[in-house]
Amino acid sequence: METAEYIRQVDETRPERIRWWQEARFGMFVHWGLYSQLGRHEWVMNRERIPLADYEPLADSWQPIERPAREWARLARQAGMKYMVMTTKHHEGFCLWDTQQTDYNAVKRGPRRDLVREYVEACHEFGLKVGFYYSLMDWHHPDGARCALDGAAHRRFMDFTDGCVQELMTNYGKIDVLWYDVSWPLTSPELWESARRNALVRELQPGILINNRSQLDEDFGTPEEQVTAERAGRNWEACMTFNGSWGYMPSAVDWHSTRAVVFMLRTATAGQGNLLLNIGPRPDGSVPEQAYERLLPLGEWLAGNGEAVYGQVERAGGRMEWMPCGYWSIKGNDAYFWADKWPGKELTIGGLQMDVKRASLLATGDGIAEEITFEQVPDRLILKGLSEENPDRLAGVAVIKLECASAPRQVLGAGCVVL
Repeated sequence: METAEYIRQVDETRPERIRWWQEARFGMFVHWGLYSQLGRHEWVMNRERIPLADYEPLADSWQPIERPAREWARLARQAGMKYMVMTTKHHEGFCLWDTQQTDYNAVKRGPRRDLVREYVEACHEFGLKVGFYYSLMDWHHPDGARCALDGAAHRRFMDFTDGCVQELMTNYGKIDVLWYDVSWPLTSPELWESARRNALVRELQPGILINNRSQLDEDFGTPEEQVTAERAGRNWEACMTFNGSWGYMPSAVDWHSTRAVVFMLRTATAGQGNLLLNIGPRPDGSVPEQAYERLLPLGEWLAGNGEAVYGQVERAGGRMEWMPCGYWSIKGNDAYFWADKWPGKELTIGGLQMDVKRASLLATGDGIAEEITFEQVPDRLILKGLSEENPDRLAGVAVIKLECASAPRQVLGAGCVVL
């Protein structure tokens, strides 16, 4: 299939396929592989120039605990995440499933079991959508680098890649996301044969979403280590490490706080994007306690404030202005003010261009939104009778909902006109 025709068909079917993902907002990324045993970043083989002869024995020494993916999925559910993406094959080339393409896999080596199947079953058990990460780059395959220089090597590596992807799309039931990574060393989607391969993926999994890292735009962009909205009309998902390393790295101590993750979610929501937050399990598959310490309070926060996050949101940029005490997200005729610097007993918002019908505090601890008294005069909305201190004890971010008579809009600008 020609690339242009393929992209046209993808664009036509996207609105229906992607709706669940747009409403989900928040997912868990899981980087887990042989590199976890070394604990020095997932690029350790490359950065330390470890020879294959020294690296390959890690495949036999890897002994995960029984079904660790159940722990990941349970935590994801508790944290308010709606889907997961796991590394089925990272750059090191070790396959976590029962593949026929290479013996360098989790069934024939150390674990002696299909870790991908365990992961899929765990996602189903906890009601999460299923995503597969697959690295196109491969440091282990003999043609992984040669494919850019030799025609025969190129054909062999394309056949290998086809075989791996087809197995992943065939052997595990419905798959919701295919998350490609690093398309080195080939420099075009034509050389990768991406349109042909992805068309086959969509035949096998008609509802699947595919990211942009096979050198085609596909369904969504993937800004990495920055929560930055892509162009208007473009779906995007920020993938973020929790502590600066994708793989398990016990020396990494700069973990994002619960509050910092709430800020990431706020930026993603305001920009009509998603957040894919990574955990790097220990070699045995267990989750570091630092992740629990942050994700469990986050799940509690989302239980009270999730209305401002999940669902079909609209872009706040260009419609709502920054405020000294917080920022906005929008859904329909509702505006949500994320107050991260609590104003005290009264909050005044200027420049609203719509009538406010009702104001309330989303999370009060008892599951019932607390109505807020307000006065609206020309160019000013004054919220009264607030608590002296920020009522949110989980992240210091309280969400105030404004139910409006029309689509929310705020106009302030840089100047101040006093009449």
